[in-house]
Amino acid sequence: MNIDQLPDKAPEFDLAAMLEAGVHFGHQSAKWHPHMKEWIYMEKDGVHIFDLAKTAEQLKKAYNVAYELGKSGKTLVVVGTKRQVKDIILDAAQANKVPYIVSRWLGGLMTNWDQVKKSLKRMIEIEEGLKTDKYAKYTKYERLQLEKEKIRLERFFGGIKDLKSAPDALFVVDTQREANAIKEANTLGVFTIGLVDTNSNPDMVDLVIPGNDDGRKSLEFIINAVLKGYSDGKTA
Repeated sequence: MNIDQLPDKAPEFDLAAMLEAGVHFGHQSAKWHPHMKEWIYMEKDGVHIFDLAKTAEQLKKAYNVAYELGKSGKTLVVVGTKRQVKDIILDAAQANKVPYIVSRWLGGLMTNWDQVKKSLKRMIEIEEGLKTDKYAKYTKYERLQLEKEKIRLERFFGGIKDLKSAPDALFVVDTQREANAIKEANTLGVFTIGLVDTNSNPDMVDLVIPGNDDGRKSLEFIINAVLKGYSDGKTA
């Protein structure tokens, strides 16, 4: 995907609003990744500060990529499994109808899609069966086991139950934590957008959004911006 040749559909992101959300805060300078140098404005009290003008430009690019994916009928999956981001992704993904993974990235989710398809089919089959009389002749214990299996499958696959094929692109929140997802995507040539903090390697992803990947307001600002791009593209 040639990012720079995409139509510019993104809004102008207000730097003051980004500052208020704390998007500019990086990690302690002692823990930085040297390849993040181009995105860092300064160091203050031992903490790196992002150049928000550059972050806003990258966020616009991410919006445009997401918009194009949505408009083209391609799938974008947002991935973020750390505690403080799960409910933010759930809210934003459900509001914008974007598939998501917030529990744990299962190895082979993309490289072994045929197996994932079987798990999705099984999950839907149990879900629908429990709503009808399909399992009426099963014992109470057997139905309980089916409930447990459904819960386990939903934990890992509930957010991608509507996917018909492997994702066309990933939006990864905290690229260091979700390194396995990115490695799989890179193996298959799947486009990756990453929210990358100062302690992570930006070279892992195709499109870097440099910013605070820990603060709640920062996470809300960036996640909602990208997923709205996808939603806007779908309805264009």
